[in-house]
Amino acid sequence: MSQDYKATLNLPATDFPMRGDLPKREPAMLERWYAEDLYSRLRENASGRPLFVLHDGPPYANGAIHLGHAVNKILKDIIVKSRYLAGYDAPYIPGWDCHGLPIEIAIEKKYGKVGVKLDAAEFRQKCREYAESQVELQCRDFKRLGVIGDWDHPYKSLDFRYEANEIRALAKIVANGHLTRGVKPVHWCFDCGSALAEAEIEYQDKVSPAIDVAYAARDPQALARRFGVELPEGVEVALPIWTTTPWTLPASLAVSLGPELDYVLVEGPAHGGKRRWLVLAQALAERVLQRYGVTDMVVHGQAVNGTGLEGALLAHPFYERDIPVIVGEHVSAEDGTGAVHTAPGHGQDDYVAARRYGIVEQYTAAQLNPVDGRGVYLPSTPPAGDTPLAGLHIWKANDVIVEVLRDNGSLLALQKIEHSYPHCWRHKSPIAFRATPQWFISMEQAHLRRDALAAIKTVGWFPTWGEARITSMVEGRPDWTISRQRTWGVPIALFIHRETGEPHPRSVELMEQVATYVEKDGVDAWYALDPAELLGDEAADYDKVTDILDVWFDSGVTHECVLRERGLGKPADLYLEGSDQHRGWFQSSLLTGVAIDGAAPYRQCLTHGFTVDEHGRKMSKSLGNGIEPQDIMKTLGADILRLWIASADYSNEMSLSQEILKRNADAYRRIRNTARFLLGNLHGFDPDAHLRPLDDMVALDRWIVHRAWEVQEKIAAAYERYNFSEIIQLLLNFCSVDLGSLYLDVTKDRLYTMREDSRGRRSAQSAMYRIAEAFVRWIAPVLSFTADEMWGYLPGARKDNVLFATWYEGLAPLPADAPLSAADFDALLALREQVAKVLEPMRANGVIGAALDAEIQVSANAATVAKWAPLADELRFLFISGDVGLSTVEADEVFVLAEASAKPKCVRCWHHRADVGTHAAHPQLCGRCASNVDGPGEDRSWF
Repeated sequence: MSQDYKATLNLPATDFPMRGDLPKREPAMLERWYAEDLYSRLRENASGRPLFVLHDGPPYANGAIHLGHAVNKILKDIIVKSRYLAGYDAPYIPGWDCHGLPIEIAIEKKYGKVGVKLDAAEFRQKCREYAESQVELQCRDFKRLGVIGDWDHPYKSLDFRYEANEIRALAKIVANGHLTRGVKPVHWCFDCGSALAEAEIEYQDKVSPAIDVAYAARDPQALARRFGVELPEGVEVALPIWTTTPWTLPASLAVSLGPELDYVLVEGPAHGGKRRWLVLAQALAERVLQRYGVTDMVVHGQAVNGTGLEGALLAHPFYERDIPVIVGEHVSAEDGTGAVHTAPGHGQDDYVAARRYGIVEQYTAAQLNPVDGRGVYLPSTPPAGDTPLAGLHIWKANDVIVEVLRDNGSLLALQKIEHSYPHCWRHKSPIAFRATPQWFISMEQAHLRRDALAAIKTVGWFPTWGEARITSMVEGRPDWTISRQRTWGVPIALFIHRETGEPHPRSVELMEQVATYVEKDGVDAWYALDPAELLGDEAADYDKVTDILDVWFDSGVTHECVLRERGLGKPADLYLEGSDQHRGWFQSSLLTGVAIDGAAPYRQCLTHGFTVDEHGRKMSKSLGNGIEPQDIMKTLGADILRLWIASADYSNEMSLSQEILKRNADAYRRIRNTARFLLGNLHGFDPDAHLRPLDDMVALDRWIVHRAWEVQEKIAAAYERYNFSEIIQLLLNFCSVDLGSLYLDVTKDRLYTMREDSRGRRSAQSAMYRIAEAFVRWIAPVLSFTADEMWGYLPGARKDNVLFATWYEGLAPLPADAPLSAADFDALLALREQVAKVLEPMRANGVIGAALDAEIQVSANAATVAKWAPLADELRFLFISGDVGLSTVEADEVFVLAEASAKPKCVRCWHHRADVGTHAAHPQLCGRCASNVDGPGEDRSWF
C-alpha cells in the first residue's frame, strides 16, 4: 500500500493572501496610517538626517481630481518615499492655489457679480468657503492614492498668514527695484474682464480677415526721390501694410519697416483711374503684386533699406492723422508686405517700437487703446469715414472696417485665413492686446531677464530639454503683468499718489505694516483700512491700489511663503510638475526667486507629460475615452494606478486604456506572487536563530544574494535619477528570470524535501529572507500599500511600516575568492538554457513528461569538464533533471544529449534514482528522501 509522504514535506505556508483585493484592503491600511499619524512618525524617525525637500506645486482648488492630478501626486510620492529609504528626511507639505477667476465664476453663477446680492467682503467670504470645500474634496482623493504628507497642515494661498507673506514677498521685489507701472499692451480676456498672464494663454486656430491696406504718402514726390526717381505727374505713392486684425486700425499710429530689409518702388494697380506706385519689401514684392492682380513687376529706381525710408509721413487710411514711418527689429520678410501697421496700444512689439520714437507719449490713453474691457469701442472713438465705431464690438468691427477701406479705395486685397491665435485658457475665447494701466515686474530695469537666464544654468533639468525650453521662454517674454482687475485675490498693497501715480516712497515699510493687518484678518483688512491709519496727513494725497495680484504670483512665491516660512530652506531640492509649467509655475517661481534672492528657488526641475488614450488622443468626456483615478481605485486599487504611472515613460505623453490597466494588473500579480512565494518559504524561519552568514551559504544561494545586490544597486540609482520605468523593468525581470524561472524553481526541491533545520534548507531560507527584506523596500515607493502589507508578514520583529527602514544592507556581492564566481554562474546558466532547448522538443513529442524524466549527457573540452567535475553530482538539481554525466570531446563547443530515464521515480521528490526501492522502510523513496525522512538528511554545497 502506498504511503502518503506529504506530511514530511516542508511546503510553503503564509497568511499573506494570494489575491491583492486592493479596493477593499487599501482603505483599511490607509485608516491605520492616519490613526497612527504615519507622517509625523516618519519625520520623527528621520530626525537628524539630511533634508531632501520636494516642494509641492499647488493644484487649483476647483473640482475633483483627474488623472493628471494623480500622475503628478504619485510621482512626487514615489520620490519622497524613495528619499526616506535612501536615508534622508523628506518632508512633504501639500498645498493648494485658492484665489483666482474660476472660483469667482463659481460664486458669480450662484450669487451674481459683486454688488448684486453680496458686497465685496461677503463675496470674498463665499469664495473662501468654496475654495475650502474644494480643498477638502481633493485632499480625500489624494490621500486615497496612498500619498503620504502633512495633510493636516497643508499650505493654502487663502490662509491669512500666506496672504500676508505674499505681500511681504512683493515688498522685497519692490525693494529690489523690479516693480513698474505703465500703460502697456497686455493680453486681455473680454470674458474674464481682466489682464492675463503669459501662462493663461493658449493658442488655437482662428479664421480672420487678412487685408492689405494702402497708406498714402503725404509727400509722394519726396518719397519717390528716396528711391532715386522723379515721380510723374498724377501718380500716387502708397505704402501697403498687411494685417489680420482690421479692428486695430483705429489705433494705428505708425508704420514699421525692417531696418535691414530692402524695399523697392513698384508699379501697383490703378486707383481711381490714376497710377499708383507701391513701396514693398523686395523679397515679397512679386508675391504681393500677384495678390493685387498685377502679373508683371515693374520697379522704379533703386532698392532702399528700411532705415533709408525712416521719417516719411503717410496718411491714415480713414482718419486725418499723420502716420510716421519708423523701423523695428520685429519686422520680417516672411509674409505680408514687409511693412507693419503699428498700434502701440494693441501689440507688445508695436509698443516697444513706438516708445523708441516717442510716439506713445503724443497720444491720449483713449487714442492708444480705444477699446474697453468688454471689447467695445469707447464712446470717444471717432467714426471710420461716415461709419460709427463707438459701442461696436471689435469682432463685429472687422467687417465694418473692411467695407470702409473698400469704399475709400485703401483696400488692396482681402482673404480669409486660418491661423494660430491667442485664446484664454479658461474661456477658450480669442483675446486681444489692450494698453491699460497695469503693474508689471520688469524684465529689464533691474536686469531680471539677465539674472534669470543665468540662474537657469544652475538648475538640473529632467528631461534635459527643459533647460532650452524655459530659456527660450524667458528670453522672449515681455514684462510680467501682475495686476488683475478682480475681487478674489491678494491685493497689490500699495498707496499711489493721486497726481503722479507713483507709489509712496515708504512703500516697502508700509507693505510690511499692511501684512500685519492681513495676517490677522485676511485680505479684507486692506479694503477696510483707512489710509490715515498708516499715512496720517498724507492720506489725502494717496489712493489705495484696488488691483489684485496675478494668481501666478500667488503660487510663484511659495518659496517665500512655504519654504522660508516653514524652515525648509531655499532652494528646494526639486520642483516637479507637468510639461506646461515651463511657462507657468517653474517660470513664475524662477522670476520671483531671482527677483527676491538673486537665485532660482529650486536645484532641480522635473517635468512629466500629459495623459492620453491608447491612440494618443487627449482624454475628454466628448470622446468618451476618459479614465478617472477614482474609478481605477474602486475597481483595481491605488497600487495598480501607481504601478502604471511608475511603468510609463512620464517624460512623454502617458497612454492609458483598460487594456493597459489589465497588463499592469498582470504585472502586479507577478510581483505579488513573488512576495507570497518568498514569504511562504520563510514559514518557521527565525532570522535571529536561523539566518546563516553569507560565507556559510550554499553556492546558488550566495549567488542569488549577489544578483539581488546588483539589482538593488541599480534600483537605488534609478530612484536617484527619477527613472521609475527602469525600476519596474528591473523588478519584473528579477521576479520572472532570476527568481521565477531559475532560483525559486531550483530551490523548491531543497526547501520542500530536505529536513526543516538542515543547512541546505536554512541556507535557501536565509537567501530568501535577505531578498524579501530588500524586495519589500524596492517596491515600497511605488506599491506602498502592498509593501506595507508584506512588511507585516516578514519574520522577525519590526516597526510597523517599511518606510521606517532604509535600503537593506544584508546584501553583498560575491567575494573574489568565492568557489563559484559570477562568471562561473553565467556559464552554468548558459548551459542550463542549452539543456532546456534540448529537452523542450522531447517534452513536446511526449518522450518525457518533465525535465526530471530525462538523463543528460554533457560533452565539452577537457578544461571545461575539469571545471564542472566537482559539480557533477549536483548539476541535476540546477537543471531540475535526472542524472547528469560529463564526458570529454576535442572541441571548443559544448554538446548536450538527453534521453528518457529508465530509473524508477521517487514518489516524494519525483527524481528518477537507481536506489528507489532499496530501502526496506521506504520502498517508494530514493535514498536521499529516506535519509531526509528518518535520518539527519543530505547536505549539499552547490545548488
